[in-house]
Amino acid sequence: MKRRDSIKAIAISALSTGVLLQQGCNENKTEQKAPEFSIDRHPFEKERDLKLMSQRYFTDDEMATIKVLIDIIIPRDEVSGSATEAGVHEFIEFIVKDIPRHQLPLRGGLHWLDNQCLKRFGKIFRECAPEQQIEMVEEIAYPADAKPEMKQGVTFFNLLRDLTATGFFTSEMGLKDLGYMGNRPNQWNGVPDEVLQQYGLSYSERELNETVKFENS
Repeated sequence: MKRRDSIKAIAISALSTGVLLQQGCNENKTEQKAPEFSIDRHPFEKERDLKLMSQRYFTDDEMATIKVLIDIIIPRDEVSGSATEAGVHEFIEFIVKDIPRHQLPLRGGLHWLDNQCLKRFGKIFRECAPEQQIEMVEEIAYPADAKPEMKQGVTFFNLLRDLTATGFFTSEMGLKDLGYMGNRPNQWNGVPDEVLQQYGLSYSERELNETVKFENS
């Protein structure tokens, strides 16, 4: 399995799409608090998002399988936590309601995965041993190497991997993992002396004092 270094390439483009969602879904049905939005939202957008967050698409069993899969895609490492720790499963739950065309491919893929594991191991995917889960995932994780009969699984896993990367690397944890700083003021001390000398140029005393000289704070 390819890990964060390769998956980051999928996520960089997602930063430009503005998919920065405050993970508002809470699985605790008895103590559900209203989600908070970390970005400005128009009232009708807030109303729509709150409506979607109040609904539930995946069953408990399906969500349990999703959690196992996304933590295989992005596990905890020395830099940051796993996909589930970043709330990616909640992101995926929201996305399938926000973009309904993802519902059937994901649900169908989960059922396909369980059927494959039942045939191979006599257990559904989430009940298989970790090494069995990895064996199954490796059958569908590399499209160029996958067998023709694995086509449905490859399509499913490609979609889930893309959503996992987007959800993780647009979360607070994922942005820190990327080292994304956002727009911040900086301090420019002018063109380096060696470059100026290379082209026979130099700053005037006025330019040095008024535009490119900064005192260390």
